[in-house]
Amino acid sequence: MGPRERYARVLRAPHVRALLLAEIPMRLPIGINGLAIVLFLREHTGSYAAAGAVAAGFGIALGLSSPLLGRIIDHRGLRQTVVPLALAHAVAMGALVACGLADAPVALLVALAAAAGAFIPPLGSISRAMWPRLLRDEDPGLLSTALAMEGVLIELIFVAGPLLTALLSALLDPAAALILSPALLLVGLALFLMQPPVRTWVISEDAGSHGALGALRSPGIQTLVLCTLPMGFCFGAMEVTLPAFSEDHGARGLAGVLVAVWSLGSAAGGLLYGAWHWSGPPARRYARLAALLPIGYLPLALAPSMGVMYVLALLAGLCIAPTLTAGNQIAGDVAPSGAETEAYTWPVTSLVVGLAIGNWSAGAIVEAADWQAAFLVSAGGAALSAVLAAARWRTLQPGPRYEAVL
Repeated sequence: MGPRERYARVLRAPHVRALLLAEIPMRLPIGINGLAIVLFLREHTGSYAAAGAVAAGFGIALGLSSPLLGRIIDHRGLRQTVVPLALAHAVAMGALVACGLADAPVALLVALAAAAGAFIPPLGSISRAMWPRLLRDEDPGLLSTALAMEGVLIELIFVAGPLLTALLSALLDPAAALILSPALLLVGLALFLMQPPVRTWVISEDAGSHGALGALRSPGIQTLVLCTLPMGFCFGAMEVTLPAFSEDHGARGLAGVLVAVWSLGSAAGGLLYGAWHWSGPPARRYARLAALLPIGYLPLALAPSMGVMYVLALLAGLCIAPTLTAGNQIAGDVAPSGAETEAYTWPVTSLVVGLAIGNWSAGAIVEAADWQAAFLVSAGGAALSAVLAAARWRTLQPGPRYEAVL
């Protein structure tokens, strides 16, 4: 089966195209929020450290709340959970913008950002948990293609989101992007909930049978959490350091474009990954892809100009989507029955917490040293992820054991 046919077969499966179209506005905010918060707070506080702290508050709260929300969805159902969460998120985002424009204390802005992050429904985990059902009448090997296609969609969102944020920031104010973000979430969520696979979401008989640890009883989920945290740190540091690099080179308005080019590289890597027929175990594949990640980040510290940085950022992004896609497939393979949505949230939680720590750390490093030091620290996070993946890859293979090993 050729690459084009693999993608075509996924898109021909019932309800897939309608769900993907609904996901575009629903998930576009993830490409907006990080950069928009940084630019908004940089504009209105004059400090990258304050901007990084608020972005970190948003990300850490989002990450910590996701497994709990995923467990609630597994236990109580989808529609009953996500609507009130999305509405609460919209209210908190509005309050963050209002207080930011009113020069409120940074501590209050961090608290409001944390509230906004905590109420975002775990949309990516919901979508990934649905793919096995959507493809149950197709070739099982198409799951990796479907997950890669979703990963490419996310990366394209990370291209469109920063570009839209940059445009709104230039024409109006970064606050406009933060107002648009929850509005898009609500519109997309309404379209998503109308789709038949969502309306027929079934609660598993095994839901709630895995004790306090839930999906973390799986050693494979534990390993994904450990590996993804420093990976997220790397990506979070990049979100702050690329704008700092742009400002240092007199191109502050092109920060969103530079972040978009980085994400475009990831999308290209994801397309190649999904087009390939993989025969080896996902665990080995994940470890090898993680080993390639840090190689792309060290040269960034030596970039002499914006032109060179565009090329280096594109190359640095190539392995992001393939590595995360392999990790998502593993999460589904090792998830305890009845805890699938929660299982998919744990790597996301680890990634988001890592992103938040990277946001905060890079902001502090840029102000205390320079963007070059921040890029080097970012590469160190990717290297640590590679070491952990190499050391624990055997736990990423499917098996009956779900006892805790940490």
